[in-house]
Amino acid sequence: MKSLFAVLMAVGLVWSGGACAEEGSETGLKLPRMVSLRSSLINARSGPGIRYPIEWIYKQKGAPVEVVSEFELWRKIKDWEGSETWVHKAMLSERRFARVTTPGENNIYAKPEKEAKVIAKVEDGAVGEIAECPTKNGMCLIKFDNIQGWMERDDLFGIYDDEVIK
Repeated sequence: MKSLFAVLMAVGLVWSGGACAEEGSETGLKLPRMVSLRSSLINARSGPGIRYPIEWIYKQKGAPVEVVSEFELWRKIKDWEGSETWVHKAMLSERRFARVTTPGENNIYAKPEKEAKVIAKVEDGAVGEIAECPTKNGMCLIKFDNIQGWMERDDLFGIYDDEVIK
């Protein structure tokens, strides 16, 4: 009976993406990793396949998400609110975006320093493309439509604390 339970647990881990995904078995890419949503309408499913029910629909193209697991053509993602769900790999892009998570108005600076001139303000929930994050735990250069400036990394979801993007 114990061996049957162990086999069922192992099958359950593989099916849920637990054992396979930690190694990036489908792509060979590092897990977890940041990506972005490719479309403005993406079905978020309860499992890795179209037979699983849609839990909600993502409606913000470019929004950053974290791939935490892989299963065949499906990726388990974690969003800025910590929710995990499955989406088809075709709905994800390698382009890097960041979402402003600090409530209220957030400053965009002309230079990567808090004493620099504030060139614009952006509300929480806004999504911009990451141009660069040249130092660990420093500021990031973000492009919001026609505005480009520096923001504090702590105000953003879509980049890891010690990650450098040039």
